[in-house]
Amino acid sequence: MKKISPRIHGALDYFTVLFLLFSPSLFGMQSTGSIFTYVLAIVHLILTLLTDFPVGVFKIIPLKIHGLIEIIVSIALIVVAIWFRSSGDNISFYYYLIFAGILFIVWSISDYKPALSEMKGI
Repeated sequence: MKKISPRIHGALDYFTVLFLLFSPSLFGMQSTGSIFTYVLAIVHLILTLLTDFPVGVFKIIPLKIHGLIEIIVSIALIVVAIWFRSSGDNISFYYYLIFAGILFIVWSISDYKPALSEMKGI
């Protein structure tokens, strides 16, 4: 049984966008890590706004596709973390390694099927 409903997941998505926007300053990221983080924040915001779930605005992307994108991104962020490590940016390495792990956990406990009441607009 999944623990995080689509509504809660959406709220976490908006929180994640804010976290990404503040992270470069909070963690003292180098310029490449900062730019990548800002771009990821924008992409995540667009995905959230376009997803068909209670907090989505335009409701174009099915929730299951949103989940598929998140698992792909969580795996890709491990590769990104390794790249940062090889380029000598240890802050971004640890940041993205931990972020990928958290994203994977959220993905694994999120329900990517809309509740019947949400499908009916109740």
